[in-house]
This record gives sequence, C-alpha cells and structure tokens, in this order.
Amino acid sequence: MTAKRSSRVRRKTTETDVSISLNLDGTGEAQVKTGMPFMDHMLALFAKHGLLDLRVEGTGDLAVDEHHLAEDLGISLGEALKEALVAKEGICRYGHAVVPMDEALAEASVDLSGRPYFVYNVPCKAKKVKNFEVALVPEFLLAFAFSGCMNLHVSLRYGANTHHILEAVFKAVGRAVGAAVRVDPRIRGVLSTKGRL
Repeated sequence: MTAKRSSRVRRKTTETDVSISLNLDGTGEAQVKTGMPFMDHMLALFAKHGLLDLRVEGTGDLAVDEHHLAEDLGISLGEALKEALVAKEGICRYGHAVVPMDEALAEASVDLSGRPYFVYNVPCKAKKVKNFEVALVPEFLLAFAFSGCMNLHVSLRYGANTHHILEAVFKAVGRAVGAAVRVDPRIRGVLSTKGRL
C-alpha cells in the first residue's frame, strides 16, 4: 500500500474540544483520554478489535452533561474516518461482525456507502454503568455514522450484563469498521456499479 490512510481532526466548540488522529492501517494501538473513563475503555476496545491506531483527547462541559462530549467524539471520529479513506478506492466497503462477551452477543454491520443511516437495537435494563449513562452510546454511534457517511446497524442478539453488552457492541463496531476499510487488491476503483461512493 502506497498512500498513507491516516488523518488528524480537531473539533472545538464552546462546549467541547476534541482532537483525534486515526490510522486505518494500524495494529490496534489506542491512547484515549476524554474525562469519561468508560468511554475511554470503549474507544480503546473499538480501536484494538478494528486494528485501527487511534489517539483521542477530549474535554468538555462534563459538569453540565456528558452528552455534548459524547456526541462531538462521534462527530470527530466520523470525520477522521472519512478523511482517512480519501477516495475509498480498493476498500471492501462492507464490514460485519458478531462478537460475544460472556453472556452477551452483539452484531454490527457497516456500509461505507456515502449515505448515512443508523439503526440501533440494543435494549439495556440498566441506565448507567457506574457513572456513565448508557443512553450516550447510541448518541455517539449516531454522530459517528452520520459524520462518517456510513450505514451502521447495531443489534444485540442477547445479553444481561450492561457492561458486557456495551463492550460487545464496541468490539463488534470496531471489527466491522476494520473489515470495511480493508483494501482488497482485486477491487478496481470503488466497489459500486455507480462508479463512486
């Protein structure tokens, strides 16, 4: 592979300040610091299982609400992915993963189509994991999908422990994204009969 598929993105608002660097041809190295320990853990899992090198620094008005930072992390990660993909030539485009985590089994499917859509079917009984609000996960993933211009479908097949469920979700999304960005030398141009993604 000749072209380096990496990016650096910074998003600064009155509520948050997020910096992300992403390498699609990495080994799963992650350095994440957002002030939300559970989100740090989830993003590290996403990178590790997608074999993506990821560095994230984020600050925000966490004393008000974690929602602003979670959403802006998703927006920034989507922008970083889109920028690193450049013209999308040679990529597999689709990725799918089913990941177990103890009693939980989560599934993620990705299409880097350029047409954003998001489906999230992950029921959780608990509203929090320690201090982290579970409702922030679909907000983060929605922002990631739309900013990254992808179809992202995430489902829970079964599971009981909320931590296990969300860990399986992030691992599955990481693996699906990692598969979708992979380059296949048999693909000439982009994988579409339209000739563009």
